[in-house]
Amino acid sequence: MVSVNSTMMPLGSEMPSFELADPAGQTYSSSGFSGTPLLVMFICNHCPYVKHIRPRLAEVTKDLAGKGLAVVGINSNDAELHPDDSPEAMEAEAEEFGYTFPYLVDEDQQVAKAFRAACTPDLFLFDGGGRLAYRGQFDDSRPKNDLPVTGADLVAAAEAVLEGRPAPPDQRPSIGCNIKWKPGNEPDYFG
Repeated sequence: MVSVNSTMMPLGSEMPSFELADPAGQTYSSSGFSGTPLLVMFICNHCPYVKHIRPRLAEVTKDLAGKGLAVVGINSNDAELHPDDSPEAMEAEAEEFGYTFPYLVDEDQQVAKAFRAACTPDLFLFDGGGRLAYRGQFDDSRPKNDLPVTGADLVAAAEAVLEGRPAPPDQRPSIGCNIKWKPGNEPDYFG
């Protein structure tokens, strides 16, 4: 397991466009969320950092969706080298943990590159105008640090955006497993 920090895309950045399908083949496009605050999460099935937060992540995203936040999860890992992240495994994961958001497959990893995603989890919250309002960690909890998993950082930012306020300025990078890039497909934004 290689741990890396998120790249912290500049606040105010325009949301990169995407069009991805879930494992069942239903397509979702960034344009379909126009005018709606949107949380884009780069997650996967096998990462210990995602496993650590996933029950609370399911609760928090369901609650925030009920308040008007659109949510998508994106798995960009190389499923050939990491079969735990295959589309079939993603369907099982979503069902087991009660994900109510679309869990999308980034097969060619181009969406992860467009977002400059680095790790799982890597969270990007956009306001209704498609501008980045928050990026960073779910909360301060990490595997083995004994802090409770609350989702406090994400919840504070999302509630602010939903109320038309700026997200809190103290935004800390997420940390997690590096995205499992296909051989020869590693991005150039780490150098």
